[in-house]
Amino acid sequence: MQRLYPILFVFLWSTGFIGAKYGLPYAEPLSFLLVRYGFVIALMLLIALTTRAPWPDDPAQWLHIGVSGLLVHAVYLGGVFVAIKHGLPAGVTALVVGMQPLLTALGAGWLLGEQVNGRQWVGLALGFIGVGLVVSGKFGDVALGPMLIPALVALLGITAGTLYQKRFCARFDLRTGSVIQFVPTAIVTAIAIALFEDFRIEWTGDFIFALGWLVLVLSLGAISLLNLLIRSGSAVNVASLFYLTPLSTALIAWAIFGEKLTLTATIGMALAVSGVYLVARPAK
Repeated sequence: MQRLYPILFVFLWSTGFIGAKYGLPYAEPLSFLLVRYGFVIALMLLIALTTRAPWPDDPAQWLHIGVSGLLVHAVYLGGVFVAIKHGLPAGVTALVVGMQPLLTALGAGWLLGEQVNGRQWVGLALGFIGVGLVVSGKFGDVALGPMLIPALVALLGITAGTLYQKRFCARFDLRTGSVIQFVPTAIVTAIAIALFEDFRIEWTGDFIFALGWLVLVLSLGAISLLNLLIRSGSAVNVASLFYLTPLSTALIAWAIFGEKLTLTATIGMALAVSGVYLVARPAK
């Protein structure tokens, strides 16, 4: 069953862009996220209390889990949602965030003592080229400019969060740990709303559907899988899975919205999948 975790994670994580597509027209990006965090905290706290899940004994672990949550949720998700809301195409956002495995590989040796061999470097490069080919047809005539800034912030957030969690708090109870991660995330997001945007939510059917999907499928399902993968695998191997997210998103968009899949995109998918295989394949 554990062998299916990476595939399930990639599929669930990639639906985040679909949820954003449905929900963002009816809410400001940080407002959307704050409501999402509130529901996640309430649900996970109820589950933790009902099942008597253990809380960390060491105060330092509370700090480390909270910091990892800020990086993975507040910084990464906030950057992605703000970038898309302000007009950066999802494909471009995916390509920027798609540099995460390369940055993680650079940081893994320095912070975690993980060695990245030549085969894995080739796989990382192939994955990045593949993602570039998949989203190459989505750039259009877009003036990127300042819109790239939140996407770059998101890239740094998910990279730093993956490395930080693997280094300082790889193992924690998923029920109580989620509460500890999302509470500071919600506080920081609320502060950002007070400083940078007006709180705005239109409770339409599409928004409620998107919110429910992102709370139950993404924040509870995909994030729990990500925590399990970080616990059991190397940071580089886990990060390489993010190469597959734009590919999965493209396939879902093709199936649901009828978006065209070009020959270039198909070749890119093959390259990216090959790259992830080279990174994750056990050494003989």
